[in-house]
Amino acid sequence: MEQPSSSSSSKVTVEYHDPHDVYKLLAPGLIPRLPLRDLHWQSHNGPVRSIQTLHVELVPAGSAPGFAPPSITSPPPKPADRDDGFQTASLGGRPGSTDQIDSTAAAAPRAAGAAGKERRHQIPGLRRTPYLKILLVRCDDNETYKATTRAEIREWIKTHTPSKPTSNAENHDAFEWLIVHVVIPNTTAATQPRLSGSKAPESSSDATTKTATSRWRGGSSTLLEKLRSDFNGSSKSAVDRVRQIRIGINDVPYDILPRVVPAVPTGYHETEQDSINAWADLIGKFKELILSCFDTRVSQYEDDIKERDGQRALPGWNFCTFFILKEGLARGFESVGLVEDALVGYDELSVGLDAIIQEQAVTGNAEAHGGALLSHTEELKSIAQKVIDLASRGNMDDEEAVDLQPGDKALVDNFHNIPVSSSKKAYRELILANNVSLFDFRCYIFARQISLLLRLGNASSSREELLAKLKEQQELVPRGVAPTTPMPSQTDEAENLSHLAEICRRTLEFVPAISMVARKDLLSSIVPTNDSGALADAIVVEIVDNVVASFAFSVAQQILAQTSTKALPIPPSTLTVPDGHEPKAAIPEPKTMMHPARNSSLNIRAGQRPPPSPIGFPPVRGPEDNTSFIKTGLEELAARRAELYSLSRNILEECGKKRGWSGGWAAIPMVGEPGVAEMDDISLDDDESMSKPRVADVAAGVQASIAGLNNNLLRTALNSTDDFYRLYEILTDKALRHYTVASYDHSIQTCMADLAILKFHLGQYSEASFFFYRTIPSFGDSGWSLLELSMLLMYAKCLKELRKLDDYVNKALRQLLSKAAAAEKERIRQKSLIGFGGKPKPQYPESSSMSGLFTDLLNISLSLDKEVRIPLTSLLCDVELDGPPIYDHRQDSFSVYLRLHSLIVDTFEAKKISLRISGSAGSNKEIWLLSKGPVTIKPGKNKVQLQSSVMAAGSYEVDQIRLSSANVLLHYERDVGQLTDTASGALKHHKINLYQRAGSLDARLLSTKEVRLDRNNSLELEVLSGWNNITSCEVKIRSATGGVRLLMSEASVLGSLQPTKRSEGVFTFGAFPENTSIKIKFPFTVENDLVNVAVKAEVSYSTEQGDFTFSRTSSVPITLALGVNVQDVFKHDKLFSRFTVSSASDSPLRLLKSELLESDMFESQFGAPPSHPILVFPKQPASLLYRIRRKAGTRVTPKKNQTMHLRLYYSVVQEEIEQLLEKKLMEEMGQAELQEYSALVVSKVVSLVPGGLSGYDLEKAALLGDFTTEFLAEVRWEKQFPGLGHLADSAHGDIPPPVVIASFLNDWLKQHPKLSLPNPDLSTAQPSTIVIPVDIPPITIVHTADIQFQQPLASMDAGTAGSSVGYPTVCTNQVLPATLHLKWTRVWDTAAPDTTRLAPTAKAPSHTGGRSEDLEFGYEITAPPDTWLLGGRRKGHFVIPAMPDPDGEESLTSTPDTEADIPLLLIPLREGWLPFPSVEIREVKGGSTLENGVGAGNGVGNHHCEMDYRNLGETVHVIADRAKVTLSLDASGPGGGPLVLESERLVMEGRVVA
Repeated sequence: MEQPSSSSSSKVTVEYHDPHDVYKLLAPGLIPRLPLRDLHWQSHNGPVRSIQTLHVELVPAGSAPGFAPPSITSPPPKPADRDDGFQTASLGGRPGSTDQIDSTAAAAPRAAGAAGKERRHQIPGLRRTPYLKILLVRCDDNETYKATTRAEIREWIKTHTPSKPTSNAENHDAFEWLIVHVVIPNTTAATQPRLSGSKAPESSSDATTKTATSRWRGGSSTLLEKLRSDFNGSSKSAVDRVRQIRIGINDVPYDILPRVVPAVPTGYHETEQDSINAWADLIGKFKELILSCFDTRVSQYEDDIKERDGQRALPGWNFCTFFILKEGLARGFESVGLVEDALVGYDELSVGLDAIIQEQAVTGNAEAHGGALLSHTEELKSIAQKVIDLASRGNMDDEEAVDLQPGDKALVDNFHNIPVSSSKKAYRELILANNVSLFDFRCYIFARQISLLLRLGNASSSREELLAKLKEQQELVPRGVAPTTPMPSQTDEAENLSHLAEICRRTLEFVPAISMVARKDLLSSIVPTNDSGALADAIVVEIVDNVVASFAFSVAQQILAQTSTKALPIPPSTLTVPDGHEPKAAIPEPKTMMHPARNSSLNIRAGQRPPPSPIGFPPVRGPEDNTSFIKTGLEELAARRAELYSLSRNILEECGKKRGWSGGWAAIPMVGEPGVAEMDDISLDDDESMSKPRVADVAAGVQASIAGLNNNLLRTALNSTDDFYRLYEILTDKALRHYTVASYDHSIQTCMADLAILKFHLGQYSEASFFFYRTIPSFGDSGWSLLELSMLLMYAKCLKELRKLDDYVNKALRQLLSKAAAAEKERIRQKSLIGFGGKPKPQYPESSSMSGLFTDLLNISLSLDKEVRIPLTSLLCDVELDGPPIYDHRQDSFSVYLRLHSLIVDTFEAKKISLRISGSAGSNKEIWLLSKGPVTIKPGKNKVQLQSSVMAAGSYEVDQIRLSSANVLLHYERDVGQLTDTASGALKHHKINLYQRAGSLDARLLSTKEVRLDRNNSLELEVLSGWNNITSCEVKIRSATGGVRLLMSEASVLGSLQPTKRSEGVFTFGAFPENTSIKIKFPFTVENDLVNVAVKAEVSYSTEQGDFTFSRTSSVPITLALGVNVQDVFKHDKLFSRFTVSSASDSPLRLLKSELLESDMFESQFGAPPSHPILVFPKQPASLLYRIRRKAGTRVTPKKNQTMHLRLYYSVVQEEIEQLLEKKLMEEMGQAELQEYSALVVSKVVSLVPGGLSGYDLEKAALLGDFTTEFLAEVRWEKQFPGLGHLADSAHGDIPPPVVIASFLNDWLKQHPKLSLPNPDLSTAQPSTIVIPVDIPPITIVHTADIQFQQPLASMDAGTAGSSVGYPTVCTNQVLPATLHLKWTRVWDTAAPDTTRLAPTAKAPSHTGGRSEDLEFGYEITAPPDTWLLGGRRKGHFVIPAMPDPDGEESLTSTPDTEADIPLLLIPLREGWLPFPSVEIREVKGGSTLENGVGAGNGVGNHHCEMDYRNLGETVHVIADRAKVTLSLDASGPGGGPLVLESERLVMEGRVVA
């Protein structure tokens, strides 16, 4: 077990015998090498104990410990005020340095320098003997050793060392002995080596040693060897008890140094390393022998203690004797530095004493259980009795009268100034003699425990005494002799704060316990000097209380002084008032009287007034900069010292109560006090107690006195009220600052509250407000609501007295009202709960204590510049909406009722109450509802009606409530979508649903029926006045979708009613009657592809009933309902365009009509129109084929419009279903007197159609002409219409509207399981139209290629050659002469000529460049090699001449002169229906030579050309050339197959290639 370095104040006694007076030569080398370091002892019952430092006290033989030889001057010992813990006590009144007994309590004087052997005491615990005896020998040569020295050593061993222990008791005083041979220079012994021959050790001087020994005669031994041979013993286990130290020539005084040098030279020289080794060997032997002795003693003590402890039940067993025995073991541990083991021993003794006292109290027989203790303490009795005697004569308040004699005064001062000390009296002798009281016994044990803990903690007091002892020992070195080794430097080791904290903790337990013992001790010992009865008893009680209080206060102050340390960074005091001047008083701070002040070098900010907060008190914070206090045990020490300061303050406070002084708590106005008088306990068994006056009543009439208060600090504080409050404040402040270091937040706040109450009690309102500001919030958080209210009342009074109205309102009154409201709210909650027995009912503040505060708040707020904002829920609870909104009859406004429970005890008038409802997160819909006028709010439940003239249908949540009165605003805010905690009393029902009534003003956003793709899309806003006779109206339109721009400059108002004023997006209209509509059409553009476009319309209008506002954000789809693709086929003089119309959604659509509008250049022609609308399905598009021709005689000019337009009339099946449902429901609801809800119901039903009908259902409805309403029957309609209020003139009674609507819809669905879709009629209905621009692509040249046979071929249908009807029929390998006819046209070259363009290039072609130059094209005929064999010119070029007039219309088409006929030969190679060979024509540039010498182009031209291949799709029927074949059906052919017997060729015209 490692012992800390702070336990280095251990000390053992080593006795030296110096018959030759050589100690003064040995001391300069020995003392600097002390104390002993790094000792290790193996415990019998535990691990190895390590002793870092062990101090040794060297005493001469025959003298008491601490005796100094006369020849050595030493400073007088420093008087000690407390147990220094170095040495154990001696017997016969001879105190050691550990137990220096004061002169007043000392025993018989010791006999200093008494020779002879000390008589043993029969109790081992009281004996004191050295651990080691050393014989210092001077022997200069062998002759002297043989003549005298050997005999002297033997006599000394015989006299001082026992040969064998006679009993086990001798082991209590076990010791070891050692012979030290001191060699003087210039002697024969100095010339001898330490060992001779082969026994010489290997060292740095081996060569010298061997040389020197060779000169000695064989068989001779050195003096050291002779000593070891004579006195070490012959066994192998014998201990080496001889050591030799050689003194240097410079370390011997001149008068002692021998004058004659030995004549026999040896050549031996002692080196410095040899000297170091010799000293190290000596010190090592010291350690070995001391630990060996200690181990023997501990073993014997443990055996004896075990034996005595087992004899507890035997008669005559005495605890005091057992205590002395066991304490001897503890002091033995202490002497060698095992302080923790010693402390454990004293703790066990303390527990043992408690057990003995308890056993004696139970049995009532003290002698049978450890022996009886004294019933009282003489010192206590003497002090108290003299004070009582003087007080009984009427001199209680006369300080001179109660002053004792000088001797008694010294006794009193010693008793109270240092009340706990093991050196106050001979405690151990008193304990051994059974002449000790329980008070003295406990004080002694506690003093020893504190002494050991101070050593463990390396306290400054213990460390300073140790250094003084070390200095005293080092000064014993002879004057003028320099030490051979420098003195070890004393390092300032850090204190162990954990052990210091343990001292304070034990003191906190000791003071209450010892106070009870002292009170019982005094009451049992004091006898009144007269027979005055109750008055005398009262005086005795007063005196006893004062003596005990003084003793307890002194103990606390003593421990505070002993545990004071610089390592504890205590912050500066908080008692500095705002003006910076320290208050003056007659009493100084305790630290200046008991212990020195400690100044911290840490930068710790002092407590200062925080900046004013606009919302009340600051957050509760712990100590500042606590993270810097990281030293182990620091926080614990600070906390325990703070508790000691609090204990001292409590003692002072109890003394002050007797004089009518208090810390202020007794005089403060407590809110909610029950007012029950205190009751006294009355004994029911004692009849005389009713007739005798109680001591408490008599004591109340006795004037409080300071008699018996012998502590100067406490006595001074009770002289006057100023001194009392000064000390009370100082102690509280010190406790606060220590708690700050310890990070004890609750204790910090408690101390601040004590200071605040004290300052308020003294009328120092400025300082009181400062502390109230810092501490009030913590009490509310900890559950002390009534105390918090009381402190808030005082805080409010402080601020009001200081005329700080802003702080008075915002920091005091506001918080006070909020806390009182919270208490009232809790009272209401507890009242509503079912009460169970066993739980105490909580206290709540009285209404009278809070009355008038809110009125005062309202009045003072008018004088403030800023508005006072208070959370509404802090003063009101149970805030909720009372039912759904109520709509006014034939008026576009609604109202709601707001319920609220006022927790304020005062009735006040709210000048305005407002409520805001907001839409879902992301929307900007907000509606304010206001009260119609001032509203009176009474304590308890209130109901307020709030109205709004703004209508915007949708779902809302209440997010703000404001209540204004005077300059005070009660506000409530919440986020939309936030979950509401109903248990907290916040807004319970916060959702509101507003719907659009059928007869009210409405604004509808519509898509235009006609969509033109070549222009911007447009939207229409239709405003319906409903039942309102509008006098003026303003319509604001703005986009609600990002990326959409409304072109309001191009907007137009449809109809006769035009605006009187218009600006960007704002239209102002005059008066117009009810049931009138206004339609505004406006185009828009989009930056991205959007599906829907949202537009917000806000209509502000005035009627005779007032001003109203309507707002709606509507969304309409802008995606196209259909898609159109076109495919063009160019012919020589016509163009065929195929338009494919498909549905763009899952819903089918009806194509009612289509038109291709002509342009300036082209006209179109359509076939026979269909007799009924065409159904277009998502997977089945419709095709429209138009033939387009160029108008005759038209010329291409830039001004002529060449674009045609395709107009399609259509209707979407899903929209037809929605319109049908809307129409049917509007009609039915009007008949069922539900017209008010028709708009709401229709919008809800229509919104369910897209999700209720699938694509399959829509296709089925389009085919069958009807659809089922089954998808609506599964809806729970009661939950689709929440928050609907009752109508004023409803014919359905009290039935909720959702139930009525659900019943109607369920009945209607049962009656209409299917609905038939009407056939659309263009004459009555207005279908949707879309106009698509159709551009005719300009084609420079259109070629026509036609392969014609030169002679008629046989037809397949005719069956004979020469027939021209049907497909031509030929046989394989028949040569077919044919002609490729090529012609062209420029009719479709409609590109407008560009006169400003330069000549065309290959990179920049021009459409007009082909008209003014020849164009060269190449053709190529290709066919599969296994189908046709081609002959003739398969490839070739031809040239189209330029037009004479590029801008004219002449020569647009080829003539026979410009057309080409190219002869070909075609030979079919296989049977079947063979398509004609393909022809490909391309424009070419440049030239090369073909096989026939015709130039061929390698490049491709830049003009756009098309080809009309006339033979595309035509085929030639090719058959075999056999007319008849004769076969044999048997297996006579090759390979067993049929055998051809005869065949006949078919006779065909023309040549056949074999």
